Parts: sequence; structure tokens; C-alpha cells
Amino acid sequence: MKTLSTYTIWLFDLDGTLTDPKEGITKSVQYACSKFDIPADDPQTLETFIGPPLALSFREQFGFSEQDTKQAIAYYREYFTDRGIFENNVYPGITELLTSLTSQRKRIMVATSKPHSFAQRILKHFDLEQYFEHIHGSELDGTRSDKAELIAYMIRQYNIDPLQTVMVGDRKHDMIGAVRNQVLGIGAGYGYGNEKELMDAGASYYAPTVDSLRELCDFSSDSRFIS
Repeated sequence: MKTLSTYTIWLFDLDGTLTDPKEGITKSVQYACSKFDIPADDPQTLETFIGPPLALSFREQFGFSEQDTKQAIAYYREYFTDRGIFENNVYPGITELLTSLTSQRKRIMVATSKPHSFAQRILKHFDLEQYFEHIHGSELDGTRSDKAELIAYMIRQYNIDPLQTVMVGDRKHDMIGAVRNQVLGIGAGYGYGNEKELMDAGASYYAPTVDSLRELCDFSSDSRFIS
């Protein structure tokens, strides 16, 4: 039996876990849709774009071909690169959580499907960059946008022990990526995936709020066991 306090490496998703990017992402999708004359007035219907790789979301939601998907992503980035990227907010309590983990000398990294160039700009803008040993995302061409592939890459790149690693994320892709790499998954229920999605995908823990996530990371208690 072991407690969460024994895990030395903490990987965090970005969108829906550290920050709430809804406004910027949905506006960028709406911009792309306008180029295809597709009505997308209700941002609620576009929340599915928060978390998964963009190519997957465009194909699943609009049935785009490979060529149209590439063009849609290009349009999306026309808006996102300078405007949508900062239409974003840090979840209350996240800074305190990261400060606590840092004080416990945990190694903290970002593992996001968002291109790493965008992730780095966002974290720097919100003064969160200082907390992370490494910030990793996909390439602009979509390479390593699959979370399992990304985590596997980080394990190899930094000689990480999966059995000492936690992945915190708000969508099933985060939990699937964790399970496939023998990493412990914590579902962030305050983001854009619900409890069923996260637990069905293999989460070992579910944190419905940032406060409850902080409680899980309160290592003064030895009552939170993992079998």
C-alpha cells in the first residue's frame, strides 16, 4: 500500500485542468466554422473541443475530411494565435496547489495536447511557467497530440518511472494516456469531463473541485491509500 505523498512526478493537463480556456477555444472554433459557412452560434455545443486533439474534434463533430480538417485547424489558429490564446483564466486555487507541490519538492510537468509553443505562452502569460520543470505538448503538425503517445515520450525523454508518476486531467484522453503508461490518473471534475467519463477511462481518483484536488495533495495525511 502507498500514499499519494510517495509519488514524486506530477503531470498536469493544461486546458480544463490548470486553466479554463472555454472562451478562447470556442471563439476560435466559431471563427473556423464561419469560413466553412457552418453555423456554430452556441459555445456550449463546442465544449467538446476542450481537451482532445483539434483534428479529432473537427472530424467527429463536423465529419470533416482530412484536407478540410487541416484547413479548419489553420483557420482556428488564425484567431487563436493572437486573440483566443489569452481568452483564458487560471482556475482559482491552482496557484496555491502548485505552490504546495513545489514546497514538497515534487517534480511538476505539463503534458497537454495543445501545441507546446502555445502552452508555453499561456503559462508564461499567467505566471505559472515557474512551477514546471518541463512543459510538453504536441507539435503544430499534430505529432504527439495523442496523450498516451505524449506521456510515453516524456517517460523516455526524462527517464521517468511511471510507477512514481501521477497524471491530473479533466478528460478521458488524459486517463487513457495514464493507464496505457502505467501512470496513476486523477480526474479533474471541475473541467470539461464528468465523473463517469473519467472513472470509466481508468481514473484512480476523482476530484470534483480544485479544493478537493488540493485535499488529495495534502500529504500531511496518510489516509489516502492506493492498492
